[in-house]
Amino acid sequence: MFERLQEAPADPILGLMEIYATDPRENKVNLTVGVYQDEAGETPVLPSVRQAGVDLLSLETTKAYLPISGPPELATAVRDLLFGAGSPLVDGGRAVTAQTPGGTGGLRISGDFLKNHQPQAKIWLSSPTWPNHPAIFRAAGLSIAEYPYLDPATGGLGVEAMLEALRAVPAGDVVVLHGCCHNPTGVDPDQATWREIASIASAKGWLPLVDLAYQGFGEDLEKDAQGLREIAAQVPEFLVCSSFSKIFGLYRERIGAMTLVAATPAQAKVALSQLKIAIRTSYSTPPAHGGQLVSMILRDPVRAKQWRAELLAMRERIQAMRSGLADALRAAGAQADFDFLRNQRGMFSLLGITRAQVASLREEHGIYLVGSGRINVAGLSTANLDVVARAIVAVGG
Repeated sequence: MFERLQEAPADPILGLMEIYATDPRENKVNLTVGVYQDEAGETPVLPSVRQAGVDLLSLETTKAYLPISGPPELATAVRDLLFGAGSPLVDGGRAVTAQTPGGTGGLRISGDFLKNHQPQAKIWLSSPTWPNHPAIFRAAGLSIAEYPYLDPATGGLGVEAMLEALRAVPAGDVVVLHGCCHNPTGVDPDQATWREIASIASAKGWLPLVDLAYQGFGEDLEKDAQGLREIAAQVPEFLVCSSFSKIFGLYRERIGAMTLVAATPAQAKVALSQLKIAIRTSYSTPPAHGGQLVSMILRDPVRAKQWRAELLAMRERIQAMRSGLADALRAAGAQADFDFLRNQRGMFSLLGITRAQVASLREEHGIYLVGSGRINVAGLSTANLDVVARAIVAVGG
């Protein structure tokens, strides 16, 4: 059997990490994989997370399995983060939450759930989107379609084209929406556009699936949830996949959640029972450690205050690098206008350069970014801003 196998192509992002690791050049810069980096180029353990980990070791009394959907106290903390404490939707019992192995695990469980109970549904993804989105849903056996998102002429959101496409999505299909800090563009709808998206979903009867991987990395925890809350105000049923990799720095702990909102508490209870079947036949029960850390922090006002301050510092550094790169590119004599970097949010941006220019950046200058021209802004620092800007201009940017 194994003699017939052919080697699979490397992951377009993680494969670049392997090449970068073997590059001997001292001035190389990694702007590929989406992990937060500090000014020294390290992905830090947040102090709040470190202290919670120390305390957890002294308090932990068992390594027994968690419930299939994870501990209820984490589910409560997740829903409060998404919808706000005291949300009528949550207090009314319409929302149920399952802990998942990262946001990716939540997306795959959503795909399995939809395949089991809405097998003819088509999954609509923004163009462009995170490259793993189509792979996840195809692996679950679902078909994929696209709706327009970015306006290539302006580098901003193509609002009218997007809304027109969403009005044509059939009832029963599923539309994946980036809750904030759109990956890979960094371009988000404003609140009025979110309100219109929610209105269309309600009128047309398609199911929103909100991928909220970066809540707190855009404006703040509350503002970054505005789009989701507009949907919650108008749409009776939807799904949310949230991740704690970025905002807690818990990348290797693989901690996320999948929240389902139904029209009634009874429907939510039944839906959770079906989600548990999807989980049981996938990874059985979730890993404990990352969820315990998140729960300890969110449920303790002192820890939560410290974490929010750390989150603010990460967010402000990312925004400073956005403005810094725009300034450096202008100073280096860039022909294109890169001021759009200042208005985008989150870790990612599309530079609008060609694949040939991306290859030249890597081969001639040791600057690594994804073939689409997406950069991880958090990979920039005051030490490499000018180096990166001059390299982009040198290849014709």
